Order: sequence, then structure tokens, then C-alpha cells
Amino acid sequence: MDAKQRYDKYMITSMVAGFEPIEVEKAVGSTMTGADGKDYLDCFSGISVCNAGHGHPEVLAAAREQMEKLVHCCTYVYYNPRAGELAEMLAEIAPGRLQKSFLSNSGAEAIEGALRLAKQHTKRKEVVCLAMSFHGRTAATLSVTGNRGRKKGSGPYLSGIAYAPAPYCYRCPFKLKHPECGMACAEHLDYVLKYQTAGDVAAFLAEPVMGEGGIIVPPPDYFKIAVDIARKDGAVFICDEVQSGFGRTGRMFAIERYGVEPEILCMAKGIADGFPLGNFIAVPELADAFTPGDHLSTFGGNPICCAAAMANIRVMRDEKLPQAAEARGRQFMDGLNALKERCALIGDVRGQGLMIGLELVKDAAKTPAAEEAKAVRARCREEGVLVGLGGVLANVIRLQPPLVITEDETARVLAVLKKVLAEVA
Repeated sequence: MDAKQRYDKYMITSMVAGFEPIEVEKAVGSTMTGADGKDYLDCFSGISVCNAGHGHPEVLAAAREQMEKLVHCCTYVYYNPRAGELAEMLAEIAPGRLQKSFLSNSGAEAIEGALRLAKQHTKRKEVVCLAMSFHGRTAATLSVTGNRGRKKGSGPYLSGIAYAPAPYCYRCPFKLKHPECGMACAEHLDYVLKYQTAGDVAAFLAEPVMGEGGIIVPPPDYFKIAVDIARKDGAVFICDEVQSGFGRTGRMFAIERYGVEPEILCMAKGIADGFPLGNFIAVPELADAFTPGDHLSTFGGNPICCAAAMANIRVMRDEKLPQAAEARGRQFMDGLNALKERCALIGDVRGQGLMIGLELVKDAAKTPAAEEAKAVRARCREEGVLVGLGGVLANVIRLQPPLVITEDETARVLAVLKKVLAEVA
């Protein structure tokens, strides 16, 4: 019985539209190898997780060393030295005055904990988030997710949630163009707060780059306007860096590009290069809002995962991976924008660092080319390159390779995309 047969017989997979037909045997750096021996250049990183590359030797060595000492003690019952050390390191690299961490196991847990902390601090109960957003798959995180495709069939959801328009310039909900638009999407947050809430908003929650929504990159002035409006209403800003953090966008955290410091920042995915870990970090005046019994996690801050995370951060610093992401991102964007000039199938190219999206359209009316996007992903796989597929309209090719991808490997990906897009178009 092979892996597919076991999946079919013993695993719940009906929620997945279709697996990539690869049985992954091993992965190193930017390369994944199937059980048949075929190598694939990975441009999805397990959904933006293996930022330092698959199986980085320093991360693995730190995890092995910790495994021999302590596997589990419950970080919130006993003092786990690795958790404290990691929290200190996260305070050093986080923007602004963010200082105190709560370690969990996943991004959804980090978001949910951050929402609880914001409500405890402000003594308010409502949340404003963005249309087209994605924050996780628990009941609470789906409640603040603005994506119908992710939410269908799972309600009822939490009340007290309002949605502001996404800063999606290519498909502006106001039919305007930036910068002449006057940042209407950000300014509209004031309308949402005044007329779609009960005046009891605890937090404005947003991704600095909207990953599942289709790599939607807000304009440079978006967050200064939106966060200022939210704070004047009494809300705090929760920044969801689960997918965009840890060098992915060419900065350690994507919000650094926007000149805004969040009160709470959530992280996961790239934090430990593949080891399961999540975290939210808060400014001191919010951090101690919990009272005994308000929050906990049995496995959160696992010693092995914490050791791996610290090694991962050291690797990012020593190997200058955010800077590498910036350089390779420019190479990708230059190549993809040149392709866009010759390929009508590409409607938009957008991204920061190595978080890049190609939105495919059928015509000048921007009709989503979802089937074509699916075909592009399949043909890229056949050519030995693994890309992601997403967006609220299922028509965005996602390029999120490990940050260790080389200049030559980037050129190879661009060559494959040029060939495949020409064929599909």
C-alpha cells in the first residue's frame, strides 16, 4: 500500500480539492525529492514555512541537542529555559515596543489568543477585520476571516465582527486608482466603525500582506491611515504576520515597511523552519491583561520547537536571509513584469520579497482564469517546479520559495513559468 492508498483509506482528506501527485521522500534547501527519485524546485515552502530552507543543518542540530535534554514539561506549569530565551530573542527582533510573548502551536492559536488579550485589555468585545482576509480554521479565526470559500458550511460564527474593504488595488471595490483614490479603502474603516459596529471594538486585525487572499499588497500609506482611525476609536492593532513574517517579504516582519507599530503581532509558519510553533507578542501595557485561568496551552512553547526557532533566527541573521529575499524578489518581479508585457494571461504581478502573486485573467475585463491557473500549477510541477495556487478567486499563482533559493534557481523558475504560461495562454 503506497502513501496515496493509505491517505484514501485512513485519512480525512475530503476537504482537499486535490493533492499534488507527489510522495515526498526528503527535502533539502530549495529542493524536494519524491519517492520516485524526481527532484522538484520548491517555490511554496510548505505554505511559507521553511524560510531558511528544508532541513537547515543548524536548525536540525539545535533540535537534536534539545531532544536529548527535554522533550516536554508544559511551559505554563514549569519554567522552560528555551521558552524564556526564545521570548527574549523575539522581543529583540520584533518591531517597536513589542516585548512579551505567549507561545502556542500554530498560527490560528496565536490569532485566537491575541484576540482574547485585546478584549481583556480594552474591556471591549468587537473586532474589525478585512474582506478577503484569512486568519485560520478554528471557529474564532474563521469568524474573523473574510473569505466565503473558507467559511462555507461551518457556521454559525462569532458575533461582533465587522469587515472593512481589502486594500486590493487590482480589483478596487471603489473602482478607483491609487494614489488618486485618496486611500478610500483605508478611510472607509471610519465608516465601518461608525455604522457597522456597536462602538465596542477591541481590535483592528489585518495581514500586512494578504497571503491566502491572493498576495494582496496594501499601498505604502494604507496602514498609517487605517490604524490611526482604529486607534482613535479605542481599538488596538493586531498584525497577523503568520505568513509574512521571518524574512519572507525582505524584512523580518512585513509591517516594518509601513511605519506602523502594532500593539500585538502574531507569528507562526516561518518561526521555526518547519517545527510547529506559534506566538503572539504584545507591548508591555497590554501583555499582562490576562488573569489566572484566562489562557493556557499544554504543548505551546515546546522546548524542541523553541530551540529550533532560536537557531532559525540566528540563521536568518547570519546568512542575511531577509536581504536575500529582497534580492531574489527583485529578480522575480523584474522577470515576471517582463513576462506580463508579452502574456495577456497575466493580469497583475505583485509582491514583496519572496511573497509574490501572479493573478491570471481571461480578458481585459479581468475575468478570473481559475482553470488556467490550475493548469499552470500542474504544468510547472511536470517541469519540476512546485508553485502555490490561491486567491479568493482561485486564480493566483503563488511564489513563496525558501529564502535560500539561489539566483540560478530563480532564473530556472522564471524560464519554466515563461514556457508554461505561453503554453496555457
